[in-house]
Amino acid sequence: MTRAAPKTYHVKSFGCQMNVYDGERMGELMAAQGLTATDDANAADLVVLNTCHIREKATEKVYSDIGRLRKHGTDPMIAVAGCVAQAEGQEIAHRAKVDIVVGPQAYHNLPDLVAKASRGELGLDTDMPVLSKFGALPARRRVGPSAFLTVQEGCDKFCTYCVVPYTRGSEISRPWNALVDEAKSLIDAGAKEITLLGQNVNAWSDDQRDLGDLIRELDRIPGLARIRYTTSHPNDMTQGLIDAHRDVEKLMPFLHLPVQSGNDRVLKAMNRSHSRDSYLRILDRVRAARPDIALSGDFIVGFPGETEAEFADTLSLIDAVGYSLAFSFKYSPRPGTPAATMDGQIAPDVMDDRLQRLQAALNRDQAAFNAATVGRTCEVLIERAGKLPGQMLGKSPWLQSVHLITEAEVGDLVTVDIVQAGPNSVSAVERVGTPREAAFA
Repeated sequence: MTRAAPKTYHVKSFGCQMNVYDGERMGELMAAQGLTATDDANAADLVVLNTCHIREKATEKVYSDIGRLRKHGTDPMIAVAGCVAQAEGQEIAHRAKVDIVVGPQAYHNLPDLVAKASRGELGLDTDMPVLSKFGALPARRRVGPSAFLTVQEGCDKFCTYCVVPYTRGSEISRPWNALVDEAKSLIDAGAKEITLLGQNVNAWSDDQRDLGDLIRELDRIPGLARIRYTTSHPNDMTQGLIDAHRDVEKLMPFLHLPVQSGNDRVLKAMNRSHSRDSYLRILDRVRAARPDIALSGDFIVGFPGETEAEFADTLSLIDAVGYSLAFSFKYSPRPGTPAATMDGQIAPDVMDDRLQRLQAALNRDQAAFNAATVGRTCEVLIERAGKLPGQMLGKSPWLQSVHLITEAEVGDLVTVDIVQAGPNSVSAVERVGTPREAAFA
């Protein structure tokens, strides 16, 4: 049955920063077709659910959202995009009666799929032509003060718990010139800070150049004030990248380097290809290059076969590192991954207990890190208005959320003194003087 072509759209992204980037790009595709964005999914003619497949609950949430949209009675055109779309393909259309199913490497074809759905046909595309996708996307026109730039996609590591190699494909690096050009367009569109993204972002390479070389090139672009990158794999922390932390002032003193477990047997079962000791030695090298660096990580509790003693090794690693920020999860078996059929699946109540203890240690260290920054002077990039009169919110170099009263505007860089710390953010007072925005105009 044919239906009217949509005039409004809404994109909802789940999961990682790469999905946020993809969601922004899909919105730009729709805007380039003349559609108008709306923040209300129930008022949109087209709803794009940009999905994550890392954990079971994330997958089920997509189906719940589809059900809520259908119950509302507006009957929007529904597109399921992202990793769930890639993993389940046409099965989604049968199970949820959606109009479009498009994988994370094919969303540049979304306008054609919308047209197909308007004719009453299923719009289905789960091909994986990564580099041609980026070439087909529209130019960046307007972004916030902090913007994402995907430089690398896919993963060749095949951790036994992870679906990413199956949903995003093998590791592919975007070309040097394309990235430099897109970075310049982001700055022209309003960005002051660029975060480089990849499933294994530090695996990026092009013609003997690594991510450290790319960061040094971006450092030369006028108007760019800050550079970040995420998510990295320990095996790809080259000396060139570590040296960039020492040499490039615009590269922020923050590193997100997932470890997942502090026990070597569990790491081997996960196929992580690094040991506890090799991971800690990398952190030592990074800290030698940039002593004030803030460290972040990812942790999984309850991996099949994990004993209490092995879990204790993870807690002791946390004690040894002192993370400023971390993400922690209970193991979630994903269909098709080797770990899903391993012996020794951990009982849910045991995983709950371990996660609570793990998060208590991480929260302790995050609060301690925030407290240790009280008295520091730093620059804050203003990102949005706060809830109180005159209050603005921004990010410190160490990725802390910072609250301050200021006349500075979104996009300004202001010099502040951190005066108070909470468990999840800090408060600051602006130093006398003008914002640094003019220095990067």
